Amino acid sequence: MRYLPHTEEDVSSMLSVAGAGNMEDLFSMIPAHCKMESSLNLPEALTEWELGTLMKDLAGKMAVPPEYKIFMGAGSYNHYIPESVSYLIGRSEFSTAYTPYQPEISQGTLQAIYEYQTLVTRLLGMEVSNASMYDGASALAEALLMAIRVTKRKKVAVSSLIHPYYRDVVRTYLNPGNYEIMELPRLENGRTDTSDLDGANDLAAVAVQSPNFFGCIEDPDAVKKYSEKSGVLLVVSFTEPLAYGLFKNPGCQGADIVCGEGQSLGIPQSFGGPGLGMFSCRMEHVRSMPGRLVGKTTDMNGAPGFVLTLATREQHIRREKATSNICTNNSLCALASAMYMASLGGTGIRELACLNYDKAEYLKRGLREAGFKITFDSPTFNEFVVEFGENFKDTYKKLIEQHIVPGFPLAATYPDLSGHYLLCVTETIDRADMDALIAEVRS
Repeated sequence: MRYLPHTEEDVSSMLSVAGAGNMEDLFSMIPAHCKMESSLNLPEALTEWELGTLMKDLAGKMAVPPEYKIFMGAGSYNHYIPESVSYLIGRSEFSTAYTPYQPEISQGTLQAIYEYQTLVTRLLGMEVSNASMYDGASALAEALLMAIRVTKRKKVAVSSLIHPYYRDVVRTYLNPGNYEIMELPRLENGRTDTSDLDGANDLAAVAVQSPNFFGCIEDPDAVKKYSEKSGVLLVVSFTEPLAYGLFKNPGCQGADIVCGEGQSLGIPQSFGGPGLGMFSCRMEHVRSMPGRLVGKTTDMNGAPGFVLTLATREQHIRREKATSNICTNNSLCALASAMYMASLGGTGIRELACLNYDKAEYLKRGLREAGFKITFDSPTFNEFVVEFGENFKDTYKKLIEQHIVPGFPLAATYPDLSGHYLLCVTETIDRADMDALIAEVRS
């Protein structure tokens, strides 16, 4: 039985304030054909053990990975997760932890987040990292707002090769504030065309993604030269941080703010979430950084300890002084990524990055030899774009029926690339899987 504490008088009063005569009026904007007038056709209630048996039967009928061979990344990547991560993250002191408001009794959580921040700065080549954010998309939007605060300018330039969903989130964040977004086109080699920057004035930031949405490695040197002479902040986003185990990280290429998605680092795909927003910057901008930062200090007796050093959020300080209204960090996901990075170490991350690169190159070469065009000739990591043609839709459906997902169709997000697909390969795909895909698409 549902417990509703509202009396009829309460309900009547609320409806009156809302300008509705009855409960049905609240849903009058929903078209009639979208409403279900009849009651739900549900079976009788089951006992707990009967329900468990039913769920097992249903699970046995579902086709889920690893039955499917998935050649699709597009911002979410399937990687093996060491058992050490799965075991440690399930410990009660981690899995039940929330915001460490009381440092004197939250030393374990604070230290773990501190270690996460340290590992992030080393991976990204930056000076300071916050205690994580929601996901890569919100991290990018917050980075651009941060650049606007730092420079006191109201216009940003965003590469069209940043993940399309990230750009949607950026527009959602910036449009209500009447901030101007300038979109940079792409070159034929799959990199960002920065030539329009020469005529741009009063930019707060230039944002690029590397590897970009097409898997191509960007060259931020041209952007950095422009930013240095015009006072513009260089923001580098990413969806696959493992690339920095092989390629130069953004910090050593002059980035001012680096942000992106950390799901690859020990976090399951889980049908799309949760993710991990990684965010780092140069020390000179630390007080404009959104989110929270854990620091190391000493107590009155000289013993080392950890504290929440910066927390410039709405619930901590006055709204007009806040750097963000994000009210929490994804601490459990951040701890999982720290455990993952610590488990692999620098050598392991490099070896894994090389393995991912080599496998993607193997598939790329095989498809090229099979007669398909690789759309962009820039160096790539993990994923690349291949032109299968307009008639590939029937083959795509056939492959899905064979439990093979042959990439991400780009027509919906890039209409000029109809017939092109974004393919991804990680260490979870072996040579036999790639050979089978090449044989199927060739036939």
